[in-house]
Amino acid sequence: MVTAMRVITLIIIHCSAVLPWQQSGFHEIDTWHLQRGFKYGCGYHKIIRRDGTIEDGRPYEMIGAHCQHRNQHSIGIVYEGGLDANGKPCDTRTEAQKVAMRKLLEELHEQFPKAVIAGHNVFNPMKACPCFNAMREYSDLQPE
Repeated sequence: MVTAMRVITLIIIHCSAVLPWQQSGFHEIDTWHLQRGFKYGCGYHKIIRRDGTIEDGRPYEMIGAHCQHRNQHSIGIVYEGGLDANGKPCDTRTEAQKVAMRKLLEELHEQFPKAVIAGHNVFNPMKACPCFNAMREYSDLQPE
């Protein structure tokens, strides 16, 4: 359901938790989320592929389905990866993903200057996702 622009207070970073040879673009995530019963499919707003391509998920105006109890006022961004070859949580972002993520977060910071950027694990400590400290890495983009 798309409504007027929501008040955004959080930008939550995720990893798709796939192995290095697995794909997790919009099509795959949309399929997985529909199979899990997500009414509108892909719960993220942006997907960052290994080559740095940014795919659209839900429009920003639409509530996401990516972080329990935080969806109403957040934007969810996911990068393709997050597991090493042995299936262990790991920051597998490519240089292209890091560049694309920073550019996207700079744009979002301009649009939503009061939004805190945080990893999913800040809100669910049982998860390693996104497998890096997003608050520290993007400290220069946090609200003043």
